Amino acid sequence: MRRIIVLSFITLDGVMQAPGGPEEDPSEGFKYGGWVAPYGDESSGETMQKILEPADLLLGRKTFDIWENYWPQHAEQWPGVNEVTKYVLSGTRTDSSWNNCVFLSGVEDIEKLKNSAGSDIKIWGSSKVVQLLLQHHMVDEFWLMIHPVVLGKGKRLFDDGSMPASFKLAESTITSTGVIMANYKLAGEVKTGTIGA
Repeated sequence: MRRIIVLSFITLDGVMQAPGGPEEDPSEGFKYGGWVAPYGDESSGETMQKILEPADLLLGRKTFDIWENYWPQHAEQWPGVNEVTKYVLSGTRTDSSWNNCVFLSGVEDIEKLKNSAGSDIKIWGSSKVVQLLLQHHMVDEFWLMIHPVVLGKGKRLFDDGSMPASFKLAESTITSTGVIMANYKLAGEVKTGTIGA
């Protein structure tokens, strides 16, 4: 069975839309594209190198549309991105000229992929795919880059449909600009109790 790892830049209020640049995803009037840029430092760069180690990718159609127009011309920034397999969940796309793309049509295809032999599968962006996986209890791990900013509006990583689960902190670092980079791994069922009992 393959592990599914969600990697996401998020704000304090959970927004994950268009972290990379103003034109990345201005849908629904989002005007803060590129909100990650002011927070880069050496520490975050070192952690990002580890996070960007080659692995198969699972992407939603919108993220894929953005990436297929960018990464083939900028692969020096992310060695291996053109060589790994890109699995794309889409109801409208079935092919691409980008290397090694496989199109999936539904959650059943993702379940088959997860249950197959192979390396970890990483998800960047793709909020709708992440929410679908959380509804079906298929996320094994998170790498969250939590930025000290509140945007109020925008696509969010989590919605109300997630199946309850607990995670344990496996690794973390705090950058000089206040970004918390935290790796959480699935730990099991949610436990409850009474404070002070």
